[in-house]
Amino acid sequence: MDIPKIHSISKKILVALLGGFLLIFLLFHMCANLCVLRNDGGAWYSAFCHFMGTNYVVKVFEIILLGFLGLHILMTLWLWFTNRLARPVRYHQPSKSKTSTGSKIMIISGTLMLLCIGLHFYDFFLTKFGLKNSVSQYMVKTEDLHANEAMQLSNYAAQYGMTPEEFLNFYKEQVNSMGEQMPMDQRQMAEEEIMKLEQSVAVANFMTSAGDRITEDGKWIKQITPEEKKVLKAADAELDIEPDFYNMAHNLFNKPIISILYLLFFLVVGLHIRHAFESAFQTLGLNNYKYARIIEVLGIIYAWIICIGFAIVPIGVMLLF
Repeated sequence: MDIPKIHSISKKILVALLGGFLLIFLLFHMCANLCVLRNDGGAWYSAFCHFMGTNYVVKVFEIILLGFLGLHILMTLWLWFTNRLARPVRYHQPSKSKTSTGSKIMIISGTLMLLCIGLHFYDFFLTKFGLKNSVSQYMVKTEDLHANEAMQLSNYAAQYGMTPEEFLNFYKEQVNSMGEQMPMDQRQMAEEEIMKLEQSVAVANFMTSAGDRITEDGKWIKQITPEEKKVLKAADAELDIEPDFYNMAHNLFNKPIISILYLLFFLVVGLHIRHAFESAFQTLGLNNYKYARIIEVLGIIYAWIICIGFAIVPIGVMLLF
């Protein structure tokens, strides 16, 4: 098997640079997650998610981030594999070097992190594309629904003292009463209008039942199910319906088994960061005996900050909400 020849130190430097970028992103992601704990019905967190999901610069950054993550994983596995090929015969006795435990299990902790990141994308990231799932929930701006034909139908029906359903049934009766007397083209137009009215009635019924899901500021209707999303999109394909990550997070973290697995995952992340932080400085030549201990302590502190910052969210959701 031929493997492209890239010097080992070059691969290590690339892994260190990519890892450093991901370490900074983890801190940003942690701060954003803490907004879930604000007692504002998800206003802050939803506003953040809306910005992240609609800003084109952020969308480009997401692609770059995923590329860096994939490249970091690929280069790490490549480096590990080439190192294994360089020493196909293992030592007969365990090495007595002072290699840290974190360093020895980096490939294991990294593999576990990869599996968990995959599940994270499955539950949250792919929801943006409507590809799944039982935990998916969405939200829509109330002003967008108010501009929809359903609201116009409700207002029009109210002028005649009718509900939207009564107006729809009245219109159907009028079309049916004309029967074969109506020209074919007019009847086809009437049937198309009935279909539109049926969709508008479904949206109007949704708006009536969604009163308790409107946020305190009145800007969003939240906790929309995938089935309700289909109804809304059928009525208005241009309607901008976004993932409701705030309530998705609350629903997941209110399940003890999910929260426990999440906490265990960040213990693994902590071990990985603990070694990665110090290793990156060493690989990039930014470490020496004068301040090696300082870098080691900073790595420990950073790992604890990340672990505690992420752990607070599921614990807070279970205890406070």
